[in-house]
Amino acid sequence: MIRVPETARARFSDAWRHCVGTGRIELALRRDYQDSLALLQRDIGFRHIRGHGLLSDGMGVHRPYDHEGARHVHHSFTYVDQVVDAYLAAGIRPFLELGFMPADLASGEQTVFWWRGNVTPPRSHREWAGLVRATLSHLVDRYGIDEVRTWPIEVWNEPNLADFWQGADEKAYHELYEVTARAVKEVDADLQVGGPAISPGADDWLVRFAEFAEAREVPVDFVSRHAYTSGPARHVPFGVHQTLDPATALLEQFAAPRQRLAGTHHAELPVHITEFNSSYRPDNPIHDTAFHAAYLAPVLAAGGDLVDSFSYWTFSDMFEETGVPTALFHGGFGLLTHRQVRKPTYHLYAFMARTGSELLARGDDHLVTRHPDGRVTVLAWAPVDATGETPGPDRHELHLSVPLGARGEAFVRRSTVDEEHGNAYTAWRHMGSPRSPKPRQLDVLHEAAEPARLHGRLPLEDGRADLRLTLARHEITLVELTPLTDETPPWWDERRLLGGEAE
Repeated sequence: MIRVPETARARFSDAWRHCVGTGRIELALRRDYQDSLALLQRDIGFRHIRGHGLLSDGMGVHRPYDHEGARHVHHSFTYVDQVVDAYLAAGIRPFLELGFMPADLASGEQTVFWWRGNVTPPRSHREWAGLVRATLSHLVDRYGIDEVRTWPIEVWNEPNLADFWQGADEKAYHELYEVTARAVKEVDADLQVGGPAISPGADDWLVRFAEFAEAREVPVDFVSRHAYTSGPARHVPFGVHQTLDPATALLEQFAAPRQRLAGTHHAELPVHITEFNSSYRPDNPIHDTAFHAAYLAPVLAAGGDLVDSFSYWTFSDMFEETGVPTALFHGGFGLLTHRQVRKPTYHLYAFMARTGSELLARGDDHLVTRHPDGRVTVLAWAPVDATGETPGPDRHELHLSVPLGARGEAFVRRSTVDEEHGNAYTAWRHMGSPRSPKPRQLDVLHEAAEPARLHGRLPLEDGRADLRLTLARHEITLVELTPLTDETPPWWDERRLLGGEAE
């Protein structure tokens, strides 16, 4: 038995909810996207949202024209305003990523993704700086400087990869960063700008980025990095399969920036993991499974000790980097499918949203927190075998002595997700994996996505509840214990419900 201490170890970090990822931000103009975002914010409540494509052609911001023999640039914010308005109306703020390159400003034709984001440097850094200043000045004018100062501004995306930045040219990225950061600060010195938004395996970039910024006195307000644990993609039609490292590898990647930057000018800067997931592919079925929720549970429980934020990539399967999805469940990054079907990992986040602010205990399979009103929550998860060599244990036992600081009994509420409960993916497979479910089938899938729920009481001895949990394979469960005040009237007797006499 694990005896949970009465005194809180620390304040439990909610870095897990600071930001969430999205497909390119112009998707926010669609109804399904906005419906999904509303559900997400109701159940979880993220603070920021980050996606690609703010300056890509699909947003229509950069509009050059010739007049009287000279080149001019008109900046249009029609779509930007609609996207940001939709975010703010949903109670979430932008985490701005400046990219990709407008075609009429690009120095080349290299693009990435089905929607063709241009990844070449600007042919005019002066014009690029003007685009950055115009965009941020407009946002400040529309939403107010105090509001926009709360929106982190990241320069580009994964420039260490040739697919995302032509030639993975580090020197060219440094030049872009310097021009961009100085343009940001010209709008307002207190706007937050940072980078380099590198992918896993490129941490040497962090050190050289710090050396470059210090030597050139370039402003850097935060450092950003991405984290994934999957191996090379093994392709099948409209999907991939990959090996996975243990989830602890994600925590090791979270820790890397501060380890690498120790002793540098950037050692004390905030660190934002602006993308993380198991697989880096938007067509890997692992994302849809109960395994995935149990795999990531220890990351959400401990990640806030290492970084200021870690942003799940992404909140919705409305995501088109490899093309329009071919089925409702297709291995998409999203916590939600199209049509707002909740995945097991969605429920992991929804459970996290019900945890308390005081950290009482944390282990390899549990997280215990307390709310200011005395409620105690236990998030527990079954261990998984990331190697795939075994299916993982059928049953996992957890025995806790939980302090409630009260007498009598505790009300117990348990919510569970596993292979058979809160798992629409399993139901979808049972019904034959329909690519485009009919309305009645969608109703069944929404029903199947509901977690199992149990309610009961536990006696308290010396202010403690003896909590014994048996978890099924790949289960995550949230147990909420509340000190009970019994207001049952003295004449109430269940034996008299059908008119009988009490003994």
